[in-house]
Amino acid sequence: MSQLRVEKVQELMKQEISSIILRELKDPRIGFVTVTSVECTGDLREAKVYVSLMGNEQQVKDCWQGLQSSLGFVRREIGKRIRLRFTPEISFVVDKSLDYSDHIQKLLLKIQAEEGTQMNEETKGEEA
Repeated sequence: MSQLRVEKVQELMKQEISSIILRELKDPRIGFVTVTSVECTGDLREAKVYVSLMGNEQQVKDCWQGLQSSLGFVRREIGKRIRLRFTPEISFVVDKSLDYSDHIQKLLLKIQAEEGTQMNEETKGEEA
């Protein structure tokens, strides 16, 4: 199957799943969820939906359970919204890349702050 078609379907699924999670899932356990990407197999039979979950550890755990219990509903809605011969088998995967980038950003800011205080100490030493 054409790689371009697979990429278009992946992007469409990302948009539709985001919309479904935001507007149609009524599970109170599901909090702040961001669909970061979707990866489909070449034959469009399976799709991995990468999601980023925000909140404390318990909220993330509850949200994950809510998402897992809503897989059937999400798949059915995708089947209605996207006209494909076969509706892909959907699985959610936690995307840790946003957490990792946040960690890197904090480290960089810490290094920058340390360098700033070190530069201030050096300039004070030169003035004395």
